[in-house]
Amino acid sequence: MEFNNIIFEKNGSIGMLTINRPKALNALNSQTLKEIDAAIDYIAEDSEILAVVITGAGEKAFVAGADISEMKDMNTMEGRKFGVLGNKVFRKLETLDVPVIAAINGFALGGGCELSMACDIRLASSKAKFGQPEAGLGITPGFGGTQRMARIVGLGMAKELIFSGKIINAEEALRIGLVNRVVEPEALLEEAKKLASTIASNAPIAVKLCKAAINRGMQCDIDTALMYEAEVFGECFSTEDQKEGMTAFVEKRDKCFKNR
Repeated sequence: MEFNNIIFEKNGSIGMLTINRPKALNALNSQTLKEIDAAIDYIAEDSEILAVVITGAGEKAFVAGADISEMKDMNTMEGRKFGVLGNKVFRKLETLDVPVIAAINGFALGGGCELSMACDIRLASSKAKFGQPEAGLGITPGFGGTQRMARIVGLGMAKELIFSGKIINAEEALRIGLVNRVVEPEALLEEAKKLASTIASNAPIAVKLCKAAINRGMQCDIDTALMYEAEVFGECFSTEDQKEGMTAFVEKRDKCFKNR
């Protein structure tokens, strides 16, 4: 698959997606968003890919934001269209059935912070910086920041960060729950790949159903969520992997999942 602004590689059961505009600090323009969209479609159709890692090229930025040079002269309709595109792509990423890990290696500002929040798990370099500085540019976050930030770090903290445009370091991001873990820069990709491999070693159908249950449950009341959990729990018992996993446990041997 040929791309200009991203790199997509498949390493066994792990997909690696790199935003590759280092001279622009990996800023998201329309073309880059469309390429990410195409890569997500490819991942969704490849049953061998069981986990995905997203990162940015170079040492300075994961994604420094949406491309201001593209946005600055937009009118109302063009701005809305750009926001709809970003939201559509990030929502597709968020609802991808396999887990997605963001390996955040530098600036994750604006659209970059929003991209990381659309991922399931966020690992940050100790040099990473996070923020939603859009209000200082005369706009609101447009790729889900006003919605996902509050769901991840809570209403008050989200409002403080978004209203002020304040940029925080990796340790503060960890403290407020915006990231799962902070590691040294040279260890970031290795840690992300290791986690992806650990996830991929579990029963793929079960992992996908876990993700679906968590995501769906967060959008509805607890009673409805528990009913859905019972449904997916029961569905697992129709799979070969459930039989293999439990039989291997009883027989005290290594398991061999087949994604069936």
